[in-house]
Amino acid sequence: MVDHNSENQETVKKIKDLIKDEKVAMLTTISPEGRLMSRPMQTQEVEMDNEEIWFITKKDTEKYRDIIRNPAVNLAYAGSSYVSISGRAEFVQDDEKKKQYWNKIIEKVLNASADDPDVVLVKVNPEIAEFWESGLSVKTVKEFVKKMSSSNSMEEGNDLKDTVHFEDGKK
Repeated sequence: MVDHNSENQETVKKIKDLIKDEKVAMLTTISPEGRLMSRPMQTQEVEMDNEEIWFITKKDTEKYRDIIRNPAVNLAYAGSSYVSISGRAEFVQDDEKKKQYWNKIIEKVLNASADDPDVVLVKVNPEIAEFWESGLSVKTVKEFVKKMSSSNSMEEGNDLKDTVHFEDGKK
């Protein structure tokens, strides 16, 4: 019998490992017109144990207004691997956490101080994530050739891709 909870925990750990060194995520929000809008955001912290990913922004932005209207978001990380995380964003006013994350780069990018009331934390609670491992190109090519010569779809038994559902603990 397969222990899906154990597999899911391993997948969550894998996702955390894949994004822990990636400093920037593309945060996609939904505009009032229903358009998907993506913006680069510096990741402040990845707390997969608590299922939280943290960012800092200002209230006087389109992304803030988009999230107020519709908290459904997607985070895309691209580096040595590719990770896509869909979830829900919420704004948090926590001065201690804001000061913990604050640095000169954020100050310069936001043109604000940590005490500015317009500065707010964004917490994304993941609901579902997918990742694709780049790894060695030989592994990628081998897997691709194997799939192309098979009658199965690219999704079936793909060792380079995995999906995790955070809420129900199922893979």
